Amino acid sequence: MKILIADDSRVMRQIVTRTLRQAGFDGHDLVEAADGAEAVEKANAEKPDLIISDWNMPELTGIDVLRKLRAAGNDVKFGFVTSECTEEMKSAAESAGSAFFIVKPFTAEQFDEVLSPILG
Repeated sequence: MKILIADDSRVMRQIVTRTLRQAGFDGHDLVEAADGAEAVEKANAEKPDLIISDWNMPELTGIDVLRKLRAAGNDVKFGFVTSECTEEMKSAAESAGSAFFIVKPFTAEQFDEVLSPILG
């Protein structure tokens, strides 16, 4: 599978990558985006099977990215890994079609629990 990791922090993208490996999800093709606009661009160009996105990013927020992809008919599996978590945000994410919502700091066990049904 191809996984797009969208976060404006290079360190956080590396932490997400490392946590995916720790959770046993090795061998996937990983693509990175450093902001929301790049995430949309790479989602269209790279055709990932899964997008793991931060909520707060420059250019477009994660929820903006999700809404833009859905509006264009792109139904890629999409979820958030973010430091902020309100019921309003969760509700907006679910309404827009998000498959999961993981709050930082996270563990490999959380990744395994949430991503196993998606990544197998």
